[in-house]
Amino acid sequence: MIVSAEAVEEVRPVELAPDVLDEQLIGQLVDQARAGGVKLTGEGGLLQQLTKRVLEAALEGEITDHLGYEKHDPAGAGSGNSRNGIRSKTVVTDVGPVEIDVPRDREGSFEPQIVRKRQRRLTGVDDMVLSLSARGLTHGEISAHLAEVYGANVSKQTISTITDKVIDGMAEWQNRPLDPVYPVIFIDCVHVKIRDGQVANRPIYVALAVTVEGTREILGLWAGDGGEGAKYWLQVLTEIKNRGVSDVCMVVCDGLKGLPDAIETVWPQAITQTCVVHLMRASFRYAARQDWDKISKALKPVYTAPTAKAAEDRFLEFQESWGDKYPAIVKMWSDAWAEFVPFLQFDTEIRRVVCTTNAIESVNARIRKAVRARGHFPNEQAALKCVYMAIMALDPTGAGRKRWTTRWKASLNAFEITFDGRLSIGRR
Repeated sequence: MIVSAEAVEEVRPVELAPDVLDEQLIGQLVDQARAGGVKLTGEGGLLQQLTKRVLEAALEGEITDHLGYEKHDPAGAGSGNSRNGIRSKTVVTDVGPVEIDVPRDREGSFEPQIVRKRQRRLTGVDDMVLSLSARGLTHGEISAHLAEVYGANVSKQTISTITDKVIDGMAEWQNRPLDPVYPVIFIDCVHVKIRDGQVANRPIYVALAVTVEGTREILGLWAGDGGEGAKYWLQVLTEIKNRGVSDVCMVVCDGLKGLPDAIETVWPQAITQTCVVHLMRASFRYAARQDWDKISKALKPVYTAPTAKAAEDRFLEFQESWGDKYPAIVKMWSDAWAEFVPFLQFDTEIRRVVCTTNAIESVNARIRKAVRARGHFPNEQAALKCVYMAIMALDPTGAGRKRWTTRWKASLNAFEITFDGRLSIGRR
């Protein structure tokens, strides 16, 4: 996968036609290099020499087009502009540093395109840096990798400058128009360490939606400041609505404070569903380790009950058995009950996909891998940049997208029936 500086998305290389490449000539070059003791790769190798010749030939073609006549052509006499020697420069390429001779003209009006003025790296190197950064390598590790594999000296500051190119693309992505309707939006967060006076944990919230076609779409990223109440979430959800989302069937979250009120204000018809897995994890925090299995078995009849009334009966049984020992667990489930029971009214296809935030956990795992390698970030912008590159590098082959769509087909049919055609608006 090659990651572009603008969108950090997959780009497939264009293959040359067979008749463009002379297989016999290539074989002769390789044989001559081996006979002369020239390495194929590495410093001074055949690939570096070919890269130098190709770049210089391309530059020579550019200045010929610029001047309007070939080198040593008498037609250039008295034309008002002519070649004026060369200027040597070293550029970092995919095969290592290459010294090239750049032609000049007397007027100084020649602007090369293949290797621009003051350009010290070909775009492939920038793409490589972005790709490695998106996969969790630190700037120091990327610099060491380029030096070890390609013999290129690229400083950590240069790498930071390259990765900063994605910020404009990130801003455009964060403000792009969204679909009018989403069946489900999952909201979760990962914590990163940001050095703001002192190093502190800060949440970065991710909103992931399932489209009406069954594909996955990450709606945006928001850095929290600890004020995760109704006012904060009202601002975030209003931003999503202002980008075109007029209706959401269900919002699945981990019971964040103030979120149900914010959801109801922005999308009155939306159902707020608390993630069952988060409730179970929170329950274990209040229980002794030796009781985890027993509590898990006691709570399973609650979240697998066929109806909300049956779930309430099973919860009363749990309260009688464990309420005296772990009253905090009972209180937590009671406080979250209104947001826990909605999925019990739906059939199994909808229950299966909305009772947890597992749909977003794979995304969070990739984000955690990227941020863990860096330890902490100097500011909020650096943290968001890292997370953005990580999620843009998801699923480079597209296989995950196909699996996701296949898995959601049955659930989307159930949503279409259950929510009385509200999804059809998003298909128009």
